[in-house]
Amino acid sequence: MYTPRHFAEHDLAALDELIAHDAFVTLVHQQDGAPFATHLPVLYRRDGERVELRGHWSKANPQWRDIAGQSALIIVHGPHAYVSPTWYTDPEQRVPTWNYATAHLYGHVVISEDSAELEAIVTGLSDLYEAKHDSGWRFERTTPDTRRELRGIVGFRFFAERIELKFKLSQNHPVANQRGVIDHLEQHGGDDRRAVAAMMRTRLNEEARDET
Repeated sequence: MYTPRHFAEHDLAALDELIAHDAFVTLVHQQDGAPFATHLPVLYRRDGERVELRGHWSKANPQWRDIAGQSALIIVHGPHAYVSPTWYTDPEQRVPTWNYATAHLYGHVVISEDSAELEAIVTGLSDLYEAKHDSGWRFERTTPDTRRELRGIVGFRFFAERIELKFKLSQNHPVANQRGVIDHLEQHGGDDRRAVAAMMRTRLNEEARDET
């Protein structure tokens, strides 16, 4: 991933932040000489520098058949927002751009068809997302329908070996321009715009604290 120095992020707490915002990722590998991608939700765990993601495919998805042993890429999609030059203090010297945060994780995948592992993955995912809706629904492990559904999926663990974090948040602009972008993103709504503004404000506040 092309990452100019001032947009590079090295603190893995920033990866925690991205995953908490959106754990629906893109998993990419090579199949028959061409890139092949699957979009799926994952469970995330980090212990210091060690990062592991878990998820599952439909067994009908061919990605699981040949991804083991390959170097794979997971793209974590953070919030993003258009930035107009009119929001700067010097708009005549600027051009439109896009602010965003993303992570590229390079590593390897371990496949699992073990029923206990599949149950753990499905239970973890359903518990995580059902809790956000307060639905009361729970994954029932022992019903015939559940066992039939589990036979139709394949689980995986992804172990990250290299992590690239890019937070393009107007760091190459004067503080006054950054504050102008934050104000407009906050005023004109949308979850992604507000999330980008929050990231920008957090980093400005951290820089201000470091200078005192």
